[in-house]
Amino acid sequence: MQTNARSIINILDLSVEELDHLMDLADDIEQNPEKYQDRCAHKQLATLFYEPSTRTRLSFESAMLALGGQVLGFAGASSSSASKGESVADTISVMSNYVDIIAMRHPKEGAPVVASMHTTVPFINAGDGGHFHPTQTLADLLTIRRTRGSLSGLTLGLCGDLKFGRTVHSLIDAMLRYPDNKYILISPEELRIPEYELEKLKEAGVEFEETKSLEDAIPKLDILYMTRVQKERFFNEEDYLRLKDIYILTPDKLQKARSDMAVLHPLPRVNEISVAVDKDPRAKYFYQTLCGKQMRMALILYLLGLDK
Repeated sequence: MQTNARSIINILDLSVEELDHLMDLADDIEQNPEKYQDRCAHKQLATLFYEPSTRTRLSFESAMLALGGQVLGFAGASSSSASKGESVADTISVMSNYVDIIAMRHPKEGAPVVASMHTTVPFINAGDGGHFHPTQTLADLLTIRRTRGSLSGLTLGLCGDLKFGRTVHSLIDAMLRYPDNKYILISPEELRIPEYELEKLKEAGVEFEETKSLEDAIPKLDILYMTRVQKERFFNEEDYLRLKDIYILTPDKLQKARSDMAVLHPLPRVNEISVAVDKDPRAKYFYQTLCGKQMRMALILYLLGLDK
């Protein structure tokens, strides 16, 4: 079943003009929250989360409640009919009859594509396996724009799990659409960025380099995007244990960084950023979660046609 409902599977489903509109809308939401507090009155959002999530699920729910809407859904496959064998297609077909908009997280890459073919209401991919996580990228873009004043002319350092990190892939895809950015890819050989992402960088003709050394890269950066080595993406426990603490950002390492560099992280954090860094004014990862809520508010409004 094909539908006309708008689905956001990948950050590239939004044009640069739409991205800029959403960021402008998020800025207005921050400055004038009362203007939006009843905008989604009598509207309902379904949060269908087939794998654990704290920030993304609660951020969507907080966003909808802040807009005056209502939320229903589940926070694990075991608490849904998926445990009885119901397909994603059937779940989405049913939920489309109950709500005005759907956000879904699923461990299987490509599941949101199936969902988009069976929804009759706007659909948002809230993360699918190691694939895409567009609303995290929206949070990242707003944080970068607010902390650096622009999304162009920046040097971005992407550090840690660049192989499985869906947030890294989506951020690169988004930032390639803004001019004059440079990329420093910091990872061990085993967690190198996939070849298809390297091809995108080459095709775009942008400046980039790969390195294993965070210490060498950090003085050059405007943005340092740290990532967690994801245990759930590994097939081999031994490999995970060997690599999980390969990069740890500490106050000592930050001494080499620019005073106006911003440190981002999609969270959850494990050991890759020392808690001692939290007090540094360059640490923007908790502020990033606020940006995420505001961008999800903006996206919900936009997809429901309530952004004007």
